[in-house]
Amino acid sequence: MKFMHLADAHLDSPFQGLSFLPSNEFKNIKQSTQKSFTEAIDTALDRNVDLVLIAGDTFDSVHPSPQSQLFFNREIKRLTDQKIQVVMILGNHDYLNPDEMLLPQTPYFKLLGSNEEVEEFESKTKEDFPYTVVGFSYQHNHIEADKISEFPKKGDNFTIGLMHAGAKTTTNYQNVYVPFTTAEIKDLNYDYFALGHIHLRQALSEEPLIVYSGNLQGRHINEQGSKGVYIGTVDEPTKKVSLDFIETAPIIWQMATLTLDQEISQTDLTRQIVEILTKKNVQKTLFGLTIEGAQYLSEKELELVKDSEYWLQLSNSLKFDSRLVKVYLTNNEKLQLRTADKEAFDQAESETFALDKIYALANDLSKKSDYVADILKKPEFIDEVKELAQVKLGQKLKDINDEVNSN
Repeated sequence: MKFMHLADAHLDSPFQGLSFLPSNEFKNIKQSTQKSFTEAIDTALDRNVDLVLIAGDTFDSVHPSPQSQLFFNREIKRLTDQKIQVVMILGNHDYLNPDEMLLPQTPYFKLLGSNEEVEEFESKTKEDFPYTVVGFSYQHNHIEADKISEFPKKGDNFTIGLMHAGAKTTTNYQNVYVPFTTAEIKDLNYDYFALGHIHLRQALSEEPLIVYSGNLQGRHINEQGSKGVYIGTVDEPTKKVSLDFIETAPIIWQMATLTLDQEISQTDLTRQIVEILTKKNVQKTLFGLTIEGAQYLSEKELELVKDSEYWLQLSNSLKFDSRLVKVYLTNNEKLQLRTADKEAFDQAESETFALDKIYALANDLSKKSDYVADILKKPEFIDEVKELAQVKLGQKLKDINDEVNSN
């Protein structure tokens, strides 16, 4: 028996923060989720799998476009026309009412647990190898209940668990996506457990296999590296599974770092950035760049490296239509302050960057813009604001220090 495990296609993903790119290029990037999904279906057909498991968040929202729903149906039909069984669940992004979805009408497609109740699906491969898939779909964006306890005991069939969920944490407000422990899943003793929700490809357990396949296409700089699907090959006498990862994403995200230890001209700065990105540029890539030691940049250079037009010009030197799409600035120099000054500085820093202070300053603007309101909720945005402020402060203190030393 062969099966494919995929998750988190996030069709219709908006790819926020990339709208500065040329319109045709931005359109191609937005189509990358569909391209990766098509490549996954191609792989399933080429590998002649018996079963395709879809572990939630196929769509990015509960309002998928008609185009993406029709696209999904066309791609699934390519599988079901070949009598390849597809078993799917809905996740916390696409918790749609099944009655309002354009779903394939064929015995070779099954949406599990559409009422949020754990459901079993039994079938056989073309060679009469019996298997069972157990899982459920979201009908709300949060599920705090313990669903593992609802999964039935394993029977004689080769048994696969299918779930869109996150591991339990010590932070209660995060435990809203069917919190579980790996030990709880292992106790079920299923032959394979296919997980979705976490976009990092990883195996939580080797015996038995409990696996996140990751998402199909990275959508921002925190989703770096190869993205794709797993092909599982079952040794039917022993029911042991071997996994192969197949990359399907047409675009990857990567970070690069430039470290400065002295002032630099714009010409040398540009040359070094291009050299660093070129070394990593082996396929179509969206790059983020961290400049460490940004306190050595002049005001003009700071403005330059924050300018998206500059990023576009740099990107013309890269292969595969790759692009630099984000620059981060960090101060790698510790401030040399007297004890009393350091205490005052630390207090000022904590007060300035307190979340309530930031929200208060941005309150009026966030009322006028949903985008601002959303971005203020992102910890990485607050961190970036802090870094930029520290770079600016480090730059000012460096200038003062240079003046003192020259007198």
